[in-house]
Amino acid sequence: MEKLRTVRGVHDLLPDILHKQNLVINEGLKISEKYCYQQIETPIFEFAEVFTKPLGKTSDIVTKENYIFKDRSEDELMLRPEGTSGVVRAFLNAGLTQDIPKRYSYYGPMFRYERPQKGRLRQFKQFGIECIGINNSMADVEVISLGHAFLEKLNILDKINLKINTLGDSETRLKYRKALVDYLNDYKSQLSNESIKRLSENPLRILDSKNETDKKILINAPNIIDYLNEVSQERFEKVCSGLSALKIKYQIDKNLVRGLDYYCHTAFEFITSDLGSQGTVLAGGRYDGLAKMLGGVDTAGVGWAAGVDRLSLMINEEFANKPDLVLMAVSENLEPLLMPIMKKLVDKGLKVEILITGNMSKKFKRANKVDASYAIILGEEELSKNIIKLKNLIIGSERLITLDEAIKVIKNL
Repeated sequence: MEKLRTVRGVHDLLPDILHKQNLVINEGLKISEKYCYQQIETPIFEFAEVFTKPLGKTSDIVTKENYIFKDRSEDELMLRPEGTSGVVRAFLNAGLTQDIPKRYSYYGPMFRYERPQKGRLRQFKQFGIECIGINNSMADVEVISLGHAFLEKLNILDKINLKINTLGDSETRLKYRKALVDYLNDYKSQLSNESIKRLSENPLRILDSKNETDKKILINAPNIIDYLNEVSQERFEKVCSGLSALKIKYQIDKNLVRGLDYYCHTAFEFITSDLGSQGTVLAGGRYDGLAKMLGGVDTAGVGWAAGVDRLSLMINEEFANKPDLVLMAVSENLEPLLMPIMKKLVDKGLKVEILITGNMSKKFKRANKVDASYAIILGEEELSKNIIKLKNLIIGSERLITLDEAIKVIKNL
């Protein structure tokens, strides 16, 4: 029989990998709580239109990257490709539009049918935050600052650069779209096939092209900042001055866009060169039009999502499952008596591994392998005297004492 394996593009998360991912998530939860962001959890799958309506018919996620299916009721459902739409849908469903602002954090698996590569899987984890109901540009500074603080807590900020841009308001984008299309039409025969398709459907996405020829063409493309109206210009300047006041270094990247159709004004990405082509580890922006697209009232929003898988690849921390002590009995008939001892030790806050397979030699080899500092050994003599043998595995000494005395010795170490 052929050995079963995982589906292409999804991975098992063994303890060493999961340890790093949990570290990323826990740091995200801790720092976002300091900024008064409350944790929220939305379903892994939703009605498809929760994503197809706001993402736009021309986005890659809708056209070729979604996992969509019908259930027994013939409802069209989609595994969530991103977190923002679900969070805003939950906000609207709960009738919270009169109780703003709302600040949320979330994490969990997302799903996109992409070509698997390092840091880019078909099932991947994101940690994200959303600030809903504040139109002021200082909310943009707040979420970027929180992202910066999050990466600082992970001790990887020195490997990361922040790039920002503005997409302006609808008036700005309309003017800029025309100027960009006029420019690119002169190079239409040289553009990649994907960019030619985007030229009529969503030309701003061409700015994000990874094709080398497209990149060369875009060097002299119009700059959206030159097309900002007064309101959009003032807003972007406030974001930049807010970041400068926090001493957060950034670069303005005229070609930085968001791949989803509901974004406006501020767009930003934290990027590293340590992960090859998959360099974006945290990205976000403002999405003031999303709530209305989902059937609610116009509600401002800004947030970001971070790739947990990618961030965990950058963390230099070795996984260790070291117990404080191990338990072993000299004979099989005494092994059931180890469980009450283990419970008492665990109740006292100690980390314990019980050894119940192999002879005493193999048990000590296991104790050395897991790097335990102490071993408690139970034999017939110890049982008759209501004591245990405590062995210091670091220096090799041992003594006969009560269990309570042993707990004090181990906790003092």
